[in-house]
Amino acid sequence: MKKIFLLITFITVSFTQAQEIKWMSFDDAMALQKKNPKPIFMDVYTDWCGPCKMLDKNTFQTKAFADYINANYYAVKFNGEGNTTVNYKGKKYSNPGYDANRKGRNSMHEFTEFLKVEGYPSMYVMDKKGDVAKVIVGYYQADQLLAELKEVK
Repeated sequence: MKKIFLLITFITVSFTQAQEIKWMSFDDAMALQKKNPKPIFMDVYTDWCGPCKMLDKNTFQTKAFADYINANYYAVKFNGEGNTTVNYKGKKYSNPGYDANRKGRNSMHEFTEFLKVEGYPSMYVMDKKGDVAKVIVGYYQADQLLAELKEVK
């Protein structure tokens, strides 16, 4: 009886275990897209955003969601107030007002401004050419977000 309980516990944990999305930088995704065209799923977040943290913990860790993203997209994590440089369609975007010593909110990244991000979290689906195909704003549970992504052609 003990062995059956342990087996059932192992199987349950295996199927519900958190899954990792293979996140990369935007520039890496664009470079890969040139070699092997595939859409991009980009999570635009900030360090201070509560719903962004909930997406990371609840939605992005779900096995079904992570598996779907890894199989169908190049996944990008982009800090909307970070200090990375982004190259997009021949133009460089940075965050000249970024302050590494600042706690909480920081200045908006130029790429965030270019994308016209209206709130955090914002998720951008880019087609195989790197053009924005869909914008999804706010917190979604895994099944809700999967339904939104499956609508994108």
